Amino acid sequence: MKIGILGTGIVGNTLGAKLIELGHEVKMGSRDANNAKGKAFIEANGNHASQGTFADAAQFGDIVFNCTSGGASLDALKMAGADNLKNKVLVDVGNPLDFSHGMPPVLIPSLSNTTSLGEEIQKAFPDTKVVKTFNTMNCKLMVNPGLVPGDHDVFIGGNDAEAKEKVKKLLSEFGWKNPIDLGDITSARTTEMLLPIWVRLMGINQSPNFNFKIVK
Repeated sequence: MKIGILGTGIVGNTLGAKLIELGHEVKMGSRDANNAKGKAFIEANGNHASQGTFADAAQFGDIVFNCTSGGASLDALKMAGADNLKNKVLVDVGNPLDFSHGMPPVLIPSLSNTTSLGEEIQKAFPDTKVVKTFNTMNCKLMVNPGLVPGDHDVFIGGNDAEAKEKVKKLLSEFGWKNPIDLGDITSARTTEMLLPIWVRLMGINQSPNFNFKIVK
């Protein structure tokens, strides 16, 4: 499958490298078609890796991952282009975090509580099938759930049932067995609001290698 990755940071690199390892083709997109991090991604991952602008990656991908910083995601997606994202599955792993006052970050007020980054993306791109997942964990755990022993959970939400099934298939390739479907895209506000406790737990544990488990 052809997959576009928007963002050249550690999340995009980690997801992109694993997707290539699984046999997919990945184009990494950024503001600059010749981004240095994109070049390094190609050098590290071989012939199935390529790079371009946000628009190039969005046009390339059958599925597109938003791995940009949450506060910049809407601008990045506008550069990617509504036409390039039309009728496609957009996997949003971003969180609307504000680091302007140092650590720990807080949620951006305009993207929390009564809305979320996932919801605002869906509003801005109504012809795109936005699926929220992976935003409640460290990126290394996203692609290797075995980093945390035992059973633990990944959440998924979105308006389109078929799109969620496509994303669940990718999650299973990473090793996730039973994603918890939280319903429509409004569920994104609930998973994004887990971030303050996630950040606090990371500080207490002095490690990002932990996850949530729902026990019934």
